[in-house]
Amino acid sequence: MADITLKGKPTHTEGHLPALNTKAPDFRLVDKDLKEHTLREFNGKRKLITTVPSLDTPTCSLMTKHFNESAKKHPNFAFITVSADLPFAQKRFCEHEAVHNVVTLSMMRDKEFGKSYGVLVQDGPLAGLLARAVFVLDEKDHVIYVELVPEITEEPNYHKALQALGS
Repeated sequence: MADITLKGKPTHTEGHLPALNTKAPDFRLVDKDLKEHTLREFNGKRKLITTVPSLDTPTCSLMTKHFNESAKKHPNFAFITVSADLPFAQKRFCEHEAVHNVVTLSMMRDKEFGKSYGVLVQDGPLAGLLARAVFVLDEKDHVIYVELVPEITEEPNYHKALQALGS
């Protein structure tokens, strides 16, 4: 469990962030076309996985669009954004905002991803959604960078995350 804030008010996450240099937990998440995906599908690529509460919020939208621009420059890396949004909302967001370089995935069928990555918000108004975080994994799914943003309404350190990715 981690302590974070939402507009300065304490809230908590369930689970523990994956430790550096350990194998990242596998996942089963759903894309905007209702197809299931696992971490294994991205094996052999460096991965930048972001978690956001909802793509329909300003900070989450900015963050996803920022990483979408980075993904354009680095097609050999996998850029993945995970939220609790329904796949239909993710599809609408991607079409409206021209986000085509980031794979958006939903945990609509199972919150296990949030627990195993230590980012499932446990209490407060965002309970059941994901905290804002960035994970960078190497080609063999080992965790090489983790940032849990301490204040949900703030953006992550883009520079450090992209530097860890090797871009």
